[in-house]
Amino acid sequence: MSDNLVIVESPTKAKTITRILGDDFRVVPSMGHIIDLPAKKLGVDVEDEFKPTYTVIPSRKKLLAQLKKEAKGKKNIYIATDPDREGEAIGWQIKEKVFKGKNVLRVSFHEITPHAVKEAFKNAREFDIRMIEAQVGRRVLDRLVGYFLSPLLWKKIARGLSAGRVQSVGLRLIVERERQIQGFVPSEYWEIAAELSKAGVAGESGFRAKLDKIDGRKAEVKSEAEAGRICDLLKGREFKVQEVRKTEKKRYPPAPFITSTMQQEAFNKLKFNASKTMLIAQQLYEGIDIGEDNPVGLITYMRTDSPNVSVEAIAEVREHIGRSFGKNFLPEKPNVFKAKKSAQEAHEAVRPSYVGRFPESLKGFLDRDQFRLYELIYNRFLASQMKPAEFLATAVDIAAGEYLFLASGSHLIFEGFLSAYSKNDSVEKEEEEEEKEKNENQIPPLAQGEMLFLNNLLPSQHFTKPPARFSDSSLIKALEEEGIGRPSTYAPIISTIILRDYVRRIKGYLYPSELGFKVNDMLVEYFPKVINLSFTASIEEKLDEVEEGRLERVKVLQEFYLPFKENLDFAQANIVKEVITTDQVCDKCGKPMIVKWGRRGKFLSCSGFPECKNSKSITTGVKCPIENCGGELIERHSRRGFFYGCSNFPKCTFTSRNLPEDKEGGQEGGPENAQS
Repeated sequence: MSDNLVIVESPTKAKTITRILGDDFRVVPSMGHIIDLPAKKLGVDVEDEFKPTYTVIPSRKKLLAQLKKEAKGKKNIYIATDPDREGEAIGWQIKEKVFKGKNVLRVSFHEITPHAVKEAFKNAREFDIRMIEAQVGRRVLDRLVGYFLSPLLWKKIARGLSAGRVQSVGLRLIVERERQIQGFVPSEYWEIAAELSKAGVAGESGFRAKLDKIDGRKAEVKSEAEAGRICDLLKGREFKVQEVRKTEKKRYPPAPFITSTMQQEAFNKLKFNASKTMLIAQQLYEGIDIGEDNPVGLITYMRTDSPNVSVEAIAEVREHIGRSFGKNFLPEKPNVFKAKKSAQEAHEAVRPSYVGRFPESLKGFLDRDQFRLYELIYNRFLASQMKPAEFLATAVDIAAGEYLFLASGSHLIFEGFLSAYSKNDSVEKEEEEEEKEKNENQIPPLAQGEMLFLNNLLPSQHFTKPPARFSDSSLIKALEEEGIGRPSTYAPIISTIILRDYVRRIKGYLYPSELGFKVNDMLVEYFPKVINLSFTASIEEKLDEVEEGRLERVKVLQEFYLPFKENLDFAQANIVKEVITTDQVCDKCGKPMIVKWGRRGKFLSCSGFPECKNSKSITTGVKCPIENCGGELIERHSRRGFFYGCSNFPKCTFTSRNLPEDKEGGQEGGPENAQS
């Protein structure tokens, strides 16, 4: 019987670590949090330095008893939960509640490999109280907001709604972007391209140049008539090369993944939403059975904001690059990437745990999505330690009187890191098209003063475009740039506001629902500072300072709570429930019907409630496609998102994630739920 007990989070992680440690260690999972703030009470003493009161989660009491049983007779107990604030706090709570008085040590590692795990156990340590203080601070802040704001949403909008501190800021970004789109007025503009070739080879396919300046000023052509007038003038002009500029440009490799960039690239290249990316990354980190009897951890820890890489991993990848790609792809010194100010420097980037495990060698052991994400992480890591790609860029100024055209093109002269990792797909579509056009525009050798032949003029109409709706990728990027949230919170921010039906993911983009608009507007009106971006970012920074030991948790909580309490008192005294009347009357008592919100969306309710409890659904007006049903489709909401169901349910059980075409000429192609 083993003298050593090890606590981890999941059964998979337990299985992987058991294989590494052997029979001298008994490894069991805690299945995440066992202790938390009480579900139905505040659990925070706002009068006494915001002291939290933790209780055992009811569903975990049996597990807690099992852990106590496992600890009997054990000389050493190790807590090997994840190497971040959350993992430190989970481990500390288990120690205090389950193993108090026993010899309990903390071990942390960023990759589940034999070397990393064994080294962590050799260097077992005491718990980091500063990390725990920072996590407690975050948990208390979130509880204060959720506990006090939710009843106000019930009073103003509908029972059952809830608000979160960081999620509400994410919602605000999405709502404000949607309003920018709704208020956008497109402006017409025209571009004029000239198809040119070297003199003496008229008619042959040449190259294109775009009108860039008129009389030394940026060309701004506003109408078809103006574009036509300019084209008529140009047809009689000589086109002469004014200047040729050739420059060598370098495109430097990207840093290895951190959580946010992994989520962004997985969306852009693989179409994974943030939650799916983190779920698959967790599987790769905790261990996959690759034919070696037990699971093997394939990547380093996936919640990180540091691009740092261990010395051993750098040596390993450089040796692989030199052998597989050639010495000319290897920089003289390893590439070093700067972390942002708040990054946890002790953490590592997301990378393969062993470069010798090529993606292709694992194809038979990973499912399609696991393989694709592993391949993305693997190739990104290789690229990060390779030389830059080199391009020869050509720019030609071509004068036609007062009209100056610009032709630009480029071609690759050295692949560098692009041989391992193709061009970043996260650029905007317009940028991507522009880059493609440059690469395809083959400019012949030209000399200053050379005359060119005009083959054709191509005026084209365009309209300015509104800002794009947020996707998982662009929202995470915006949150990171604003300093909102941390690696462990990006995916939950998005999944939470979707689960609450404040936001809907439609064809990969995030749309605020009608309910989302209402919730956001109430929060902005009554709690402007709480969901202010810079204030929220400053609180995040202060929590980082708590972890660094430079600030006390209580001071951060006081700084937040005092303005929050002022807003709260004002809101409680002034919020009035919104009543939306309709022209429909109750078919039971004759009183007007009003719009209400419930857990499953909008519905009509008698204004005489509670004396009259009559209610009915609000339909889309689109008839149910089931023959002879006669019902109409209603928008409904469940834990998996929104969908359309028949008003004759349960007699008719038709459901669809899309609004089907009304056979009598109704609407086609309603919202899609793209959560998978």
